[in-house]
Amino acid sequence: MASSQAMHLAHTLVEALEEKKGEDILVLDISELTPVTDLFVLVSGYSDRMLDTLVQHALDQAAARHGRRGRVEGTARAGWVLVDFGDVILHVFTPDMRDYYDLEGLWSQGRVVLRMP
Repeated sequence: MASSQAMHLAHTLVEALEEKKGEDILVLDISELTPVTDLFVLVSGYSDRMLDTLVQHALDQAAARHGRRGRVEGTARAGWVLVDFGDVILHVFTPDMRDYYDLEGLWSQGRVVLRMP
């Protein structure tokens, strides 16, 4: 089961993503499946600008509320941005790229902590 620290950070990320109108938010506990991370947070956005906004607001809130900095990989222009906080990894996708990579399917043995349409 994911650590309470990871759960608190994931909760902050979800709030930040909701504030900026992120869609199809999913928090997946994969701590029993891999030592790499505890939680995935996935969210969809419909434009480059929206993906950039979701990522920046999540980074700002994680820093302000938890003193945490994420390492960003990918670009909004590519349709997938990954933000690695260590125990939590945020994936920000366009719907097409989310379907293409199908992380929900690849990690289907993980425990769904939260799913918001």
